[in-house]
Amino acid sequence: MPQDSSQAGACRPPHRVAVIVGEGSNPFELGVATEIFGLRRPELGIPWYDFALCAASPAVAVHAGFFTLSGVAGLDAADAADTVIVPNRPDPHVPADPAVLAAIRRAALRGARLVSFCTGAFTLAAAGVLDGRRATTHWRWAESFAARHPAVRLEPDVLFVEDGQVLTAAGSAAALDLSLHLVRRDHGAEAANAVSRRLVFAAHRDGGQRQFVERPVPEVPDESLAPVLDWVRERLDRPLTVPDLADRAAVSAATLHRRFRAQLGTTPLAWLTGERVALACRLMERGEQRLDRVARLSGLGTAANLRTQLRRRTGLSPTAYRARFGP
Repeated sequence: MPQDSSQAGACRPPHRVAVIVGEGSNPFELGVATEIFGLRRPELGIPWYDFALCAASPAVAVHAGFFTLSGVAGLDAADAADTVIVPNRPDPHVPADPAVLAAIRRAALRGARLVSFCTGAFTLAAAGVLDGRRATTHWRWAESFAARHPAVRLEPDVLFVEDGQVLTAAGSAAALDLSLHLVRRDHGAEAANAVSRRLVFAAHRDGGQRQFVERPVPEVPDESLAPVLDWVRERLDRPLTVPDLADRAAVSAATLHRRFRAQLGTTPLAWLTGERVALACRLMERGEQRLDRVARLSGLGTAANLRTQLRRRTGLSPTAYRARFGP
């Protein structure tokens, strides 16, 4: 008898995530990885991750020597992992542990997914796995990173970058953004939304780290976009335009565009399209099979436009998306 999709999912081994802890690793980022991938989530009803912390030595002092982490697995745990999260660097100018770099290279050779948070991009670059790839790191270290690793295509203005099997996050808080993105990739938007609600954190933050770079405080700060964003989210099935958003915000279209760029790091139209695609994903995950209905309810208009926008933003066709994340 053929298995249904739920039985097949239950029979698959869980995705293995290993976090390599290095000398001086940031406890917050270790906590992010543990919270997202390590905690059990039976309420979701899906197989969760097999999670492990590992290190090159039996005891590792974390950032500023606040405490010493012991009792974690050896680097052989990274050799068996599907996703390897590499250690960040309190001082990126200090050479990385050769044993850690060797473990990263082994993971890359066998096709494991490699992830860095904040200055962990220096670790990936030192291992040689970022050459020719797009990547990001914390804005304070961007200039130093670009000078030391010119073969890496640095994108300093984003929260995280996905380039094939290698993903990099800009800063400690951006580790949450990237981790939720991985959950969305592995288990769908509904699972990522459920985890984000538990964290009381946005499932998807638009924009990039440019909004957090130190800059002079303007004398008259722009008003928050939150009211108009909430208003739009309640009306995604309607044919909204940028002028409609500007009218709601009681500003000109040019002013609205400037505020979106300053506060979200994107354009009003790009943000609106992203919200429509996210709603379409949720509808398909909940079992809606009719593409024309999904397109209409999400405001994407036609099934053809839905296919185009979904593939552009997720890399999947509607059929592949439903097969992967549908009920």
